[in-house]
Amino acid sequence: MPRLLPCLAGLLTCLAAGTAGAATPPCEPGAVFSDLDGDGRRSPNEPGVDGVAVSDGRTLVRTDASGRYRLPVGEGGMVFVVKPPAFDLPRREDGLPAHWQDVRGSACPAFGLQPAAGVARPALEVLVFGDPQPKSAVDVDYYRRDIVDPLRASGEAAGAGLGLTLGDVVHDDLSLYPAMNAVTASLGLPWLHAPGNHDLDFDSSHDIGSLATFQGQYGPDTLAWEEPEASFVVLDNVVYQPDQRPAYVGGIREDQFAFLEAYLATARRDRLLVLAAHIPFFDVAPGQETFRHGDRARLFGMLRPFPKVLLLTAHGHIQRHVWHDGESGWQGAEPLHEYNVGAACGAFWSGVKDADGIPDATMADGTPNGHARLQVFGDGRYALSWQPSRQQDTSASTAAMRLHGPRVLRRGSWPGTGLFANVYMGDAATRVEYRIDGGEWEAMRRVEVADPWLVAQNAGDDASDRLRGYDRAPEAKPSTHLWRINLPTDLAVGVHRVEVRAFDRWHGAQHASTTYRLDEASP
Repeated sequence: MPRLLPCLAGLLTCLAAGTAGAATPPCEPGAVFSDLDGDGRRSPNEPGVDGVAVSDGRTLVRTDASGRYRLPVGEGGMVFVVKPPAFDLPRREDGLPAHWQDVRGSACPAFGLQPAAGVARPALEVLVFGDPQPKSAVDVDYYRRDIVDPLRASGEAAGAGLGLTLGDVVHDDLSLYPAMNAVTASLGLPWLHAPGNHDLDFDSSHDIGSLATFQGQYGPDTLAWEEPEASFVVLDNVVYQPDQRPAYVGGIREDQFAFLEAYLATARRDRLLVLAAHIPFFDVAPGQETFRHGDRARLFGMLRPFPKVLLLTAHGHIQRHVWHDGESGWQGAEPLHEYNVGAACGAFWSGVKDADGIPDATMADGTPNGHARLQVFGDGRYALSWQPSRQQDTSASTAAMRLHGPRVLRRGSWPGTGLFANVYMGDAATRVEYRIDGGEWEAMRRVEVADPWLVAQNAGDDASDRLRGYDRAPEAKPSTHLWRINLPTDLAVGVHRVEVRAFDRWHGAQHASTTYRLDEASP
């Protein structure tokens, strides 16, 4: 049952939820102020900012007209500010946003906000990374050269306003955090991190305390952040279960539900609400509860009043779209979209290395490693795209899809050999068509099988008598975004051009093409 925390009469506007901290005295008032000179200290001429949400991860309060607030943090804890749309936050020494502080003593911290530039933009651009997941300094260098440096060189990072990493910042070696932060911070963006199952302190005896190292680097494991076009909730949804199998499950803690209840009670509903987390909210294996169904139903109930919601998750090192409905507990008027984002590290930085010494890293569903791009418009509409890392120069592969088929067939042979189109952002509703030699467009058939391009890589690894890479390519798994045709063999001898177009729901028709040759042959 929500309750109002004690506050100074006429001083604070308080919003609170949950029962934690009931016996903890409030700290001395802290402040949120407009840091006009950018020095991080409040000067007499720098006004407080009214109505800003501040939280300890369970309780949420809002500042009064003087920018003051109180929270029951007592002798220790973590306090963070919800960045309001009209302001920016300064950066810490490591380049990450200064939206949180550890509290030591009885005084609530002060947060300085910097008025946003106010430059009109057609849309908010967000860079989204799933699972960078380096195991070593070598992998950190792959991350820099394969993902981050190309973003800087292309100018895409300069046009973005926010970055999100959806967990598994590293692969169990938490000492790699500073190196990863230095690389990510070079993009010059405010960057928020959700924790993943490989970001845990595995020596913890309980879920509580399992993110101590992560929190020391990134602050609160659950937070909110507001831009003019969208509100973001970054959520820890990995519940650690030491000495159990599996060792973790997707879920949400009671303190997080308390924070969500308090924040969502006043969150704007005329903009997009984005929830960013690591574990998918759908069950990734048939018959297995990989995300606690009770927690999902409770969360979906909280989200139902919001007409514009997007879920962003990672974890699987494949890519897919899920549209939640009554079967998974969603009761909204329209299906709830969850974009399960592919991995920056692809298949754990595996596969054959290219001329620059970087592994191919294609994922098990045939999606190349890379990053996602989210555009959010002022009316709550959004657009998504997948950006493969350092796209290979081949006519059969584009940023949107890869085509795979035979180079040559016998003229007159049985027409059962397939040409496949792996449309990275496709799903069951995507229309994919083909034509040959400029003829009429015809529909391709969606199939859920392993991408034969990756099957060929597996065969190459099997046939080789030496290691083709540090780690071999992943075993190909059925893809949810693969289409097929049977190539005709009754055409004239010679080369034939196959064009494919996929109608992306956000960016329209996407094109790729390839060729195959028909030869005469005798028995």
